[in-house]
Amino acid sequence: MVDAASLPPAANAPGHAARLRSIVGGSIGNMVEWFDWYVYAAFTLYFAPHFFPAEDRTAQLLGAAAVFAVGFLMRPIGAWIMGVYADRHGRKAGLTLSVTLMCTGSLIIAVTPDYAAIGLGAPLLLLLARLLQGLSVGGEYGASATYLSEMAGRESRGFWSSFQYVTLISGQLLAILLLIVLQGLLSEAQLDDWGWRIPFAIGALLALVVFRIRRGLAETASYAEARRAGTPRSGLLLLLREHPREALLVIALTAGGTLAFYAYSIYMQKFLVNTSGFSRETASVINAVTLLGFMLLQPLAGALSDRIGRRPLMIGFGLAGTLGTWPIFSTLAQTRDPLVAGLLVMTALVIVTGYTAINAVVKAELFPAHVRTLGVALPYALANTLFGGTAEYVALRFKQAGWEQGFYAYVTAMCAVSLVTYLTMRETREASLIAED
Repeated sequence: MVDAASLPPAANAPGHAARLRSIVGGSIGNMVEWFDWYVYAAFTLYFAPHFFPAEDRTAQLLGAAAVFAVGFLMRPIGAWIMGVYADRHGRKAGLTLSVTLMCTGSLIIAVTPDYAAIGLGAPLLLLLARLLQGLSVGGEYGASATYLSEMAGRESRGFWSSFQYVTLISGQLLAILLLIVLQGLLSEAQLDDWGWRIPFAIGALLALVVFRIRRGLAETASYAEARRAGTPRSGLLLLLREHPREALLVIALTAGGTLAFYAYSIYMQKFLVNTSGFSRETASVINAVTLLGFMLLQPLAGALSDRIGRRPLMIGFGLAGTLGTWPIFSTLAQTRDPLVAGLLVMTALVIVTGYTAINAVVKAELFPAHVRTLGVALPYALANTLFGGTAEYVALRFKQAGWEQGFYAYVTAMCAVSLVTYLTMRETREASLIAED
């Protein structure tokens, strides 16, 4: 294990203004990437019948959720390929490639005819688009987490790196807000018929703008220093040979956090409609308001981690998630009051903030620069595929089987697993392998 104190500062570290420009530029791109990714989840209730015709709404949602989950299968592949690419060719190169793939996927969904027109070709093209987007997001997480963590200074690394989830959540929030706007501008029939294609077309156009922004980003000093030092070339065998413990640690600390995040945010919109009985419009408003509060919490929690460390926040999430998930979901299933529902959802999101705000920097601090993007991206993507990408599908399967509480128990158990990990791991703030001051 390399002692953090023995690491020299990276050469040619950027000044404060350059850091800020790079962080803002990287964050905007991250926001658009996640907007494109989450538009699928936000508009599932509208486009699912076009690709998966069925009489039962739950069956339609299951078909769309299955494609959502399959898209996650590409995330480990994207994390592997683009993690190595970003470690070898630069963080900027990796970020530019990921947004190109995301643009392509959004464009395919925007123009694909429905099942009535081309039969099985419709869900197959939807699947292809999500596979491309899964490949993109698999590389995006590791490249953006590494880029923001390396660009941030040592004393405020938790704060600045938390903007990865600020922009991730803002991308999700923009998708929900666009849904609310379209619900106001278009009739129900128009939104069901063709209006759901609008956000995918917008996402493709925004991705082209981000492509230009990312081509102008500065490279990180950590990457430049690793290139000058002639460190080993990043690769899967190198990661498994030299950093197996850290890779397993990333999987373990991610499992409960990513499942809770998808359960409390992505699946919650469907839960409010399909279980609590709210209208789609009311569920969208509840989701938007609570996501806004969630987004604003991220930098506060990140800054707190710079003062007290990363472990206390993660332990707080693990403990509260283990004790609070069942009561929150079971109460939410019975409420018909939008205000009560919003307070319950916000409580769940406050809990998961202990993971989301700092997970990127914690993972980046575990690995040296020459293998950092791959080390952050691949184990995270594996855990995200197994637990995050399948969250909606597992929840709907439990509901279809008549035992929805089984999902509550599943989330609770995984939060407990991650809690054990947080209690036994070291404090990464004190042992960070990121060299920049």
